[in-house]
Amino acid sequence: MIPEAMHTLNWRQIDALIDAALEEDLGLAGDITSTAIFDGGQRISARFVAREPGVLAGLNVALRVFSRFDPAMAAGTLLPEGAPFSAGAELGYVNGLAASVLPAERTALNFLRHLTGVATLTRAFVDRVKGTKARITDTRKTTPLLRGLEKYAVTMGGGINHRFGLFDAAMVKDNHIAAAGSIGAAIRSVRARIPHTATITCEVDRLDQIEEALAAGADSILLDNMTAAELRQAVALVGGRARTEASGGVRLETVGEIAATGVDLISVGALTHSPRQVDIALDVQ
Repeated sequence: MIPEAMHTLNWRQIDALIDAALEEDLGLAGDITSTAIFDGGQRISARFVAREPGVLAGLNVALRVFSRFDPAMAAGTLLPEGAPFSAGAELGYVNGLAASVLPAERTALNFLRHLTGVATLTRAFVDRVKGTKARITDTRKTTPLLRGLEKYAVTMGGGINHRFGLFDAAMVKDNHIAAAGSIGAAIRSVRARIPHTATITCEVDRLDQIEEALAAGADSILLDNMTAAELRQAVALVGGRARTEASGGVRLETVGEIAATGVDLISVGALTHSPRQVDIALDVQ
């Protein structure tokens, strides 16, 4: 089953990530620049300001960085998660000791800029398939240990989540088929051993593999690296007997044509493995 969204974040895991990221930046000595400039009593106010347009994701994580570093800091949002913004928009704020705000600044921005980049790229893909039934979904091509956050950012951009990991849905891929001997053998082995509530997706890269996958009981057919003409034929061959998913090398320039073939889903690895960070700064007022 592909969840519609993953709005619930695991804050225990996120706190561990934040703590590790702060330790990476601060080392054993801490922020030697801020420590040298500030005596510990000077307070400042700062705002997250966008330097370019985007779709917001991860401001909640960025603000959490400051509270992890110094629980006495005050921080809040000025825009909700998932909101589009223009250049110059103020997204959130933080007030506290200069010696606390400035050492946490870069770690907070690293999370915010990256996750906003994921959401912004996702929204661009979602916009390109409007008017079709196709939905944009992510993959497991994520940054190690950031999968939960990156998949969350995908939902903020209007996409949906594919399986979270190897544990929550079965996917029979080319190497499984090669090792098992056939598509049918692989699917039947999986079906015999997984819970009855779990679904099976089968990856095919040729039209003549579709009927075997359907006959063996695949719930979803992943059409790998097929042309638009092949995708149309595949959708017709499936005939509504399973969900269809286009995958492989999907780009903004091609996603509209792919969506027009009638597939149900389009999975895009680039959402999480190749997003460009959105330029956001923390400006002291």
